[in-house]
Amino acid sequence: MKKLLAASAAILALAAAAPAPAPAQTVERREIGNQILENVPVAPASIREGLAKYQNARAAGFDDWAQNGGMIITTRFGNTNQLHVVAAPGAAREQITFYDEPVAEAHALPNGQILFAKDTGGDEWFQLFLRSADGKTVQLTEPGTRNQSPVWTKDGLVLVWSRAVKGSADFDVLMRDASGATKVIHKGQGQVSPVAVSPDGKTVLLARYFSINETKVWLLDVATGKLTELNPSKTKIAYSRGIFTPDGKSLLMLSDEGSDFTRLVQFDLATGGKVILSGERPWDIEDFSLSDDGRVLAYVVNEDGYSKLVVQDFRTRRALPQPALPAGVVSGLAFSPDGSKLGFSLATPTAASDAWSWGVMDGKLERWTASELGGLDPKALATPELVRYPSFDKRSIPAFVYKPKLAAGQKAPVIIDIHGGPEGQSRPTFNAFHQHSVAELGAAVIVTNVRGSTGYGKAYQNLDNAEKREDSVKDIGALLDWIKTQPDLDPSRVVVYGQSYGGYMSLAVMTRYSDRMAGGIERYGISNFVSFLQNTEAYRRDLRRAEYGDERDPKMLKAFETISPMNNVGNITKPMLVMQGWNDPRVPKSESDQVVAKLRAQGVETWYVQFKDEGHGFLKKANNDRRREVETQFLQKVLGLPTGK
Repeated sequence: MKKLLAASAAILALAAAAPAPAPAQTVERREIGNQILENVPVAPASIREGLAKYQNARAAGFDDWAQNGGMIITTRFGNTNQLHVVAAPGAAREQITFYDEPVAEAHALPNGQILFAKDTGGDEWFQLFLRSADGKTVQLTEPGTRNQSPVWTKDGLVLVWSRAVKGSADFDVLMRDASGATKVIHKGQGQVSPVAVSPDGKTVLLARYFSINETKVWLLDVATGKLTELNPSKTKIAYSRGIFTPDGKSLLMLSDEGSDFTRLVQFDLATGGKVILSGERPWDIEDFSLSDDGRVLAYVVNEDGYSKLVVQDFRTRRALPQPALPAGVVSGLAFSPDGSKLGFSLATPTAASDAWSWGVMDGKLERWTASELGGLDPKALATPELVRYPSFDKRSIPAFVYKPKLAAGQKAPVIIDIHGGPEGQSRPTFNAFHQHSVAELGAAVIVTNVRGSTGYGKAYQNLDNAEKREDSVKDIGALLDWIKTQPDLDPSRVVVYGQSYGGYMSLAVMTRYSDRMAGGIERYGISNFVSFLQNTEAYRRDLRRAEYGDERDPKMLKAFETISPMNNVGNITKPMLVMQGWNDPRVPKSESDQVVAKLRAQGVETWYVQFKDEGHGFLKKANNDRRREVETQFLQKVLGLPTGK
């Protein structure tokens, strides 16, 4: 009893000696339409003027080939991305959808219809739509459901997709027949999606995604509902993409079976035999396409973040003429219906994404769109240097470094940009934020791929799993050490920046290294793993547990209590900027609300920007304009940069 009283007295004495809690911040709140700005000063006109060119840069993405030989592309002329048709290289872009919400995942069906998806306010409860040649559009799916992964029969008359409903983690597979009637053809468990339909329409390739390390695939007999597992294995295999060959006798899929990297594999459906089509490479194959006649194969290799496009004769395996592309990132491969052209999107650090084609036989490379850079001079834009720096365990960490032009003896402030995911990779593409930071703020931008990033093999990808989560944060500590060794970088003026998982990383870096930072910016980041896992949408919860760990496991719960930023916010002493969309189904708004409240309670200067009509990522131009305006204000302040009037 005496010991208990003594201990209580000691605790009371410590409490009396402790500093008084910081006074609560006064919150100055402004609402501008769907935008809410808290503690954000009114921006001077000079900031908006300086951002104008960067904010008006435009990109175009190749979606598919139109039946008339033109291209269907996605680009923005108003506030959101919409579908356009381009009849020929360099021709005008004819807009064919006109919605307030952005349009996504567009496909040209063989019967001349266009299939696309659209959600509401970024909520990711996607609905599917069919647009006929005469412009009439019908909604195929029920409001309040999430619909994804559409595939179709060779004639385009039968559609198959997966659907989830609110509160459920399971996806059913639906089929819409030629008459327009829709029925469930498979009651799924977990995230099940159709991948491809056989040429005769009798078989559907299904995949269930467990984690980035494990996918199982089955062949579904549509008539009987029977499932047959493809390539059964006791080891975890990650599959992605998938197409039947035109004869229906084999499948092409991406698989990491037996390798540290993803390869393109052909599966013989009769014998179970496998042939590696992409050869042995120390890099991932990330995309592929096969011409409708089965004669030409194309695939993309991710070499240290840069894309290499390979084209070959599928039957003879003979290499065909290869396109010499600018150094950048290729995506969205698709052959034209006659197989003569390969369409794709290409983005580089100094050119926004555009739609291109490659003539398979004539070797003609054509740029179909020339997206405007808002008046920016491409020759004046920064090209990143790919570097590697040693981390705490001597592991080499890759990063792209953008640097401003400096006078002799000058040192640039630094912005560390950390990608989301966590299963993601920063790539050398055009980024208006990076270019503006370099040219207008005079800051260096370091875009790092810490451990856990994709693109460098699954061993590297798995280095931050579960209880090893903080090792990726230590990689940023090692980067801070590297910055100190660089003669043209200022280690006293460093800001960390990230969105989604990168937002968590920004918070975690600020809790661990606040004394070495000037401030932090985070958009819709995880602040507490337990509350995040409890509140993220049901269809995502088990997938996230596979990556982050299961909070129902006492050992993992203890680890979460240790590493969650909410439990370490007391270590943050420098200003923070937090941004959040109200309709985010992945990282709920509550994750940002709680960390903002706690930061303010301890007296940390905290700016908070919210968008009522956005979800996980800001897709409307008006909101992105505001985002960049506020980011610029914040960076000028914490980095001690000159401000305009």
